[in-house]
Amino acid sequence: MAVPVEIDIFPSRYRGPQRIGRGGMGDIYRATDSMLGRAVAIKVLADRYAQDEAVRKRFTREALAAARLSGQSNIVTIFDVGEHNERPYIVMEYLSGGSLDDVLRDGGPQPPGQVFTWLDQAGRALDAAHAEGVVHRDVKPANLLLDRDRNVHVADFGVASAAGMDSLTMTGTVLGTAGYLSPEQAQGERATAASDRYGLGVVAYELMTGSRPFEADSPTAEAAAHVNAPVPSVSRATGLPWELDAVFDRMLAKDPAQRYGTSADFVAALQAAFADAAGSTRELPVVAVPATAATRPLRGPEESVRVPYRRRPGTSRAVWPLLAALLLLGAIGGALLAYSLTRGDTKLARTTIVTHTERVTTQGQVTTVERPVTVTTSPSVPGGSSASGPALNNAGYAKMQAGDYAGALPLLELAVQKLQGTNSLDEAYADYNLASTRFQLGNCDGVLDLLDRSESIQGQRGAINSLRQHAEKKC
Repeated sequence: MAVPVEIDIFPSRYRGPQRIGRGGMGDIYRATDSMLGRAVAIKVLADRYAQDEAVRKRFTREALAAARLSGQSNIVTIFDVGEHNERPYIVMEYLSGGSLDDVLRDGGPQPPGQVFTWLDQAGRALDAAHAEGVVHRDVKPANLLLDRDRNVHVADFGVASAAGMDSLTMTGTVLGTAGYLSPEQAQGERATAASDRYGLGVVAYELMTGSRPFEADSPTAEAAAHVNAPVPSVSRATGLPWELDAVFDRMLAKDPAQRYGTSADFVAALQAAFADAAGSTRELPVVAVPATAATRPLRGPEESVRVPYRRRPGTSRAVWPLLAALLLLGAIGGALLAYSLTRGDTKLARTTIVTHTERVTTQGQVTTVERPVTVTTSPSVPGGSSASGPALNNAGYAKMQAGDYAGALPLLELAVQKLQGTNSLDEAYADYNLASTRFQLGNCDGVLDLLDRSESIQGQRGAINSLRQHAEKKC
């Protein structure tokens, strides 16, 4: 709950401050930037630390390190760093969706499909920070904030340090939260990128099970368990696939060198474990559609030449198996990659395919030509056009599972539109689903380009290659 306060701890341009939280090193306020007319979040160093000049300098240094990351996807943007009345402050974007800590408190364990989306977003942010030499040091659900579309943004790099600087472990304390501390941090050692990945692993464990792996009655006991206790089985108490146990054993290894090399590798391994657990899947049969003028792209031959796809360097085939096998409800998704089904009742667009008959005269000969035409009427999904890209993709995928490709088409068209350029797994899934749906309906327009774009995000897959081969023959 926001608490209105009358304070003079940051410049007067920031008006109407309300305290909305407390962090490890200071309080967090929501205020209005009167110059730009926007809501902002302001973190102010606690008075007990502000009296120490060395701590003030460290706080400012960490804020500047975080500011270097502004503009990166899924990282909270820093607008201003300064000091007012000997109290350092950081001004950053305000996100209204709460945090994953709120999600866990209110809803407990989350559906795997949603967890993968959040981990993918948080992992991309951490990998980007590590590439810039910045270590977060305090990865936990409370620092994974949600925007109004429920996308994750990593916040509070105010307890981060630029790699290579002196350890920021304070005398008598360890920065970070005991429940998410890596073994090396719990022993007072310097945090590294591997420490952040360990914290992400703990967050993943909690999102899937509803509890932390080493949850204990006291922070001291929990920190000690990170150092000494074996990783508890995810599957034993929850019914989740046993294949996940090996993934968490590696991500939560006591030795940092034994953990996954990037957050992306960890997320991919989790998805692969679900795919293995789901067993073999079958692809939907490809509909053989006669090649007619109506089913070809409306482009000239010279416009139809595509640049051959080049796989992104470093993409491992082993890392990206058939992700659609994540659907443990027996989905027919070997050729489809979206995970989640539509939640709740959804009124979907009504799409019909009619045959239009024309009479064409060529050199005195009259020929009757039949052309299939797709007609879409009033698409409607929860939230209408304001529905998020992932939600639209999930609704379209549910239609695909039911064999209603005509109903799926308008949903997927809009999903691809909304997700384009995000370079997320959701975008890859939507691109593939739309390509598959268009092909099933006998429309080759853009199918190969969609497949290339999906593959450029997630790497090579057998299902993508299979559909591409069919499309290249028929289109």
